[in-house]
Amino acid sequence: MSPRRARSVSALLAPFLVLAACGGGSDGDAAETTAAEVTSSTATPTTLAQSTTTTEAAETTAPTSTVPAVLGPLTGLPLADPSVVGRPAMAVKIDNHPDARPHAGLNQADIVYEEIVEGITRFFAIFHSTDAGPIGPIRSARTTDVDLLNQLNRPFLVWSGGNAKVVAAIGKANAESRAHGQTPGFYRDEERRKRTSVEHTLFNEGTATIFATATPEQGPPSPMFTYGTPTKGTPVSRITMEMNSVPVEWFWDAGKFVFVRAEYDEPHLDANGEAINAQNVVVQFVDYKASAADPKSPEAITVGSGDALVFTNGQQILARWDRPDASRPATFTTPDGTPLVLSAGRTWIELAEGGDTRVTAE
Repeated sequence: MSPRRARSVSALLAPFLVLAACGGGSDGDAAETTAAEVTSSTATPTTLAQSTTTTEAAETTAPTSTVPAVLGPLTGLPLADPSVVGRPAMAVKIDNHPDARPHAGLNQADIVYEEIVEGITRFFAIFHSTDAGPIGPIRSARTTDVDLLNQLNRPFLVWSGGNAKVVAAIGKANAESRAHGQTPGFYRDEERRKRTSVEHTLFNEGTATIFATATPEQGPPSPMFTYGTPTKGTPVSRITMEMNSVPVEWFWDAGKFVFVRAEYDEPHLDANGEAINAQNVVVQFVDYKASAADPKSPEAITVGSGDALVFTNGQQILARWDRPDASRPATFTTPDGTPLVLSAGRTWIELAEGGDTRVTAE
């Protein structure tokens, strides 16, 4: 991106962030079949909070008792409603075609994967600690999603369907399908229909509707990262990369303690006009291969090991990822093997193509 363009994006983002000082296509879905064929985005401190309750008797103050907070496994943050800790995770496939904006629900997801599809990218948004409604636009799955689902202890997958081979692959994943045509709460946004094609208009009324259908076989997700005092790195104020043909930027807002996202050289705003943001951004370099379900569709290989760039607390850290087993999340370490610690909060994972994605941090 040219310096002139970078300044333009920064100017557009000005109402949504205060930058820290610098430290140094075609969406090629095949004809879709439904899966029925298969028998608050507020910044938070990095320290993990505890709640303290003080009771008062007449004329006397009782000793203060400290009760450990119930922490969300995917954020490390205290849960506003501790009762949700035992519910399953929910992965929602969200469209990222230029006509799909603005998105609904991305700022409420605990973790978002951005994966390369045909010519553009698509989001695999994981909800657990916070409900959202509506959510969308919702699109079809890819074979990349099978191993992303398998690490989450039988989560929901909320999706529009897929071609027959993708439907069969998803049917073998350790997940509960909640697809258009077989699940309550799906609808078409008729206002969007006036300005774009029908495939960019599918929504669900909200995560609560789907969480209410949980089965006894589903369990809560395991933590995917270690949270606490973040690993130290090199200060950074801006990250740029090309995710396939999608230009992506993240800007550090030190005042709100978040990275703020731009894409297609514009601020990435949600349906409420709020900037898409996260406390952590992880660029995980992976190999892509042609999917067995469709040779035109790329499939990310997320089991194995590789390099990563991790951005947390306004800093960049060189890292390695290792995931020998599809049933468990990857572990992230510094190059010397020290476990990586992130800021408590929401995390975006960019599944960047190794050897083909240039990331610039400044």
